[in-house]
Amino acid sequence: MARKCLIAKSFLKEPKYKTRKHARCPICGRPRGYLRQFNMCRICFRERALRGEIPGVKKASW
Repeated sequence: MARKCLIAKSFLKEPKYKTRKHARCPICGRPRGYLRQFNMCRICFRERALRGEIPGVKKASW
């Protein structure tokens, strides 16, 4: 939990160089699997989509 807090704290401040900026999920702080269109990671996206919290997103079925 302490590590997650440090990551969240460093996520808020602007990096010294703009190339160091890395997209992170604002909900859980995950650096990988980030979806720019929805501004969250794939795991948070899936949880919210299944609950119906993201408008216009429907689970695929064929």
